[in-house]
Amino acid sequence: MNINVPEYVKGHQLIEGKSVLITAAAGAGIGFAAATKAVEEGCRAIVISDIHEGRLQKSVDKLKEETGLQQVYGKVANVVVEDDVQTLIDFSDQTMDGVDILINNAGLGTSKLLIEMEDEEWDKVINVTLNGTMRMTRYMMKVMKKRGSGVIVNNASVLGWRAQKEQAHYAAAKAGVMALTRCAALEAADFGVRINAVAPSIVLHPMLRKSASEELLAELEAKEAYGRAAEAWEVANVMMFLASDYSSYMTGEILSCSSQRG
Repeated sequence: MNINVPEYVKGHQLIEGKSVLITAAAGAGIGFAAATKAVEEGCRAIVISDIHEGRLQKSVDKLKEETGLQQVYGKVANVVVEDDVQTLIDFSDQTMDGVDILINNAGLGTSKLLIEMEDEEWDKVINVTLNGTMRMTRYMMKVMKKRGSGVIVNNASVLGWRAQKEQAHYAAAKAGVMALTRCAALEAADFGVRINAVAPSIVLHPMLRKSASEELLAELEAKEAYGRAAEAWEVANVMMFLASDYSSYMTGEILSCSSQRG
């Protein structure tokens, strides 16, 4: 069964007047979709970050052109480097007069059987996907604590719950993101900051197409109730809900964005 992709859902000003920071947002995946959605949902300013300077500038220009918002800023940063993390958050805080919403989207995935995996590949995926999310969350909590408000949305994965061959490193990292979200949320609640995560299933984007075979992609899509992968904007919609006041009583939650059977 294949359910057609629904019509694109227009914004409803869910985060009107808010400022947003998104990591790994210069591309064709969830990050840029979330940036576009944030503007459509009424954010007053946004900083998008990535490690690729050229691609980042193109994304900033594209976002300005497509949305009309001029308060779009780009900042090169690598979430595995603590100095980069602090510089990025400080830049965003100063440029936008405070960060209301952080979306931790940076992650790295490859496909490799555990028995064939070297420590270097394991460490790289863990460092970007889990440790990078931790670094951004840790420093942003310190900044938001001073203001007594803010929202952090982490990008996890259904692989934090489910098993899949050749994904031991990625699944372990995303399970870690889930646990990090729950524990950090308890700390952050003491000073008025909410932290939640979205756990997407299969989302077709360039990184996935590069790391997975067509046969595997077809197999994964066949397991979905709708018989298709999610569109990046469908995941971004869930992120906007978690970033908005509609989820004001939610913290430490992992919200599945999946239609997988079984």
